[in-house]
Amino acid sequence: MKNIKILITILSIVLLSSCSDFLDVKPTNSAASETSITNANDAKVAINGLMRSMVNSNYYSRNFIMYGDAKGGDFAIYAQGRGLDGLYTFNHSQTSGNYGGFWAQMYDCILQVNNLLTNIEKIEAEGLGDAALLEYKGQALTARALIYFDLVRLYGKPYNMDKESYGVPLVLDLVDASEKPTRASVEEVYNQIVSDLAEGANTISKSVKNGFLNYYANKAIEARVKLHMNDFSGALVAAEEVINDKKYTLYANDKWVNSWSTAFGSESIFELGIYENEADLGTSSLGYYLLRLAKIKGASGWFMASDYYLQRLGEDADDIRWGIMDYDETSPTRFGSSLKYVGGPNMNGDKGGKVSATNVKVIRLSEVYLIAAEAAIQQSTPNKMKAATYLNEIRKRSPNIDLATEATVSLKMIIDEKSKELFAEGHRYFDMLRLGWDIEFNDDFIYPNVLIPHREKIIDRTFFKTILPIPQDEIDANPAIGAQQNPGY
Repeated sequence: MKNIKILITILSIVLLSSCSDFLDVKPTNSAASETSITNANDAKVAINGLMRSMVNSNYYSRNFIMYGDAKGGDFAIYAQGRGLDGLYTFNHSQTSGNYGGFWAQMYDCILQVNNLLTNIEKIEAEGLGDAALLEYKGQALTARALIYFDLVRLYGKPYNMDKESYGVPLVLDLVDASEKPTRASVEEVYNQIVSDLAEGANTISKSVKNGFLNYYANKAIEARVKLHMNDFSGALVAAEEVINDKKYTLYANDKWVNSWSTAFGSESIFELGIYENEADLGTSSLGYYLLRLAKIKGASGWFMASDYYLQRLGEDADDIRWGIMDYDETSPTRFGSSLKYVGGPNMNGDKGGKVSATNVKVIRLSEVYLIAAEAAIQQSTPNKMKAATYLNEIRKRSPNIDLATEATVSLKMIIDEKSKELFAEGHRYFDMLRLGWDIEFNDDFIYPNVLIPHREKIIDRTFFKTILPIPQDEIDANPAIGAQQNPGY
């Protein structure tokens, strides 16, 4: 991704037009044109462009990460109007506050994937395929699986709640603008995700490629997906393959805090690069959104940890994860601000440059251990010893808390540990939804500064706003999808 500015220039010519350029005349899941990729070098350009598109502000660079914690109860806000507070307040409708950028950006990424796959298939049909093209094919399939997984969780009900309900349109080829794809079921989308992952795993490399997907990222995504499908045996198999192959290693306690000032560290299975002149959002970056008000110029104190999160972390004053927290604007002692996306407590970024140009660690090995722990305890015949063993590898980060045993380990213990470990990484909300657990918001923390008329203090997954509405712009471009709007909107 070092030459990303050149690559994006090329992509603007040879790939797809921006969604915003044709939103009013065709749906964002329709292709602008079919363009030519003739060799592995072209495919490499396309993969670079795809990775760059995934760090758009409407995806992994900011909003998608914010979504998972703002809605999951681990974040709170202290004032309204600073940005993205609609995520916390659930102020969504079909025409406003719909966060339609998710839909547009993710489908733009999918169109890039489909363009690449279509052209690789043509090359293979002509007998001109090679190992390099197969590698890019595997990366593209794995990326499409991840993107569809993210999409279906935003717009569809949890798989284990109602898999026959509407998911999102499955667009797997370059379709003409005259085609108006409608929504597949949640189950159909998940089946496609699993299929893409299986096919991708057969061609993608096991070697570490900083900033790109590899075989172990594929397996880690599979473990995530199967956990959401309640396929706990499948999730455990995938997670254990990542763990047992030892391509990645957990940080020791004395290394964990500094890992946030390091790009592409030993735990990072899939990490998206953000460089000063490439995808850097400056004062609008994820890191700035989580700093306290006026910590540095441009930091406006958007989001901070909720009391509930701090209570979990506060079970051990020596928990190493306090090391990437900082006090927030509410008091000089309340450590509610996260320093994960500014390079840790020294705020040097992760490349020694601007704090806003800090990579996003999409999949870390610690998550895979926690998936393995949950999958082990959730099986039809729980393996509590195995669950405790995997959990304890992460629980050790709280040195004064007793390690789990076969007798004491529980699902709640695992999910609480996941909250502590993956705070501000975008997981909490999706975990609470798939588990069917109530989500409590720290509204009393901000009352009466902020009033919340759009949801109750405690919600569960039956609340219609737990999934987003299909944006009005998409319905205008594709009226067929209007009849498939999510209930309540």
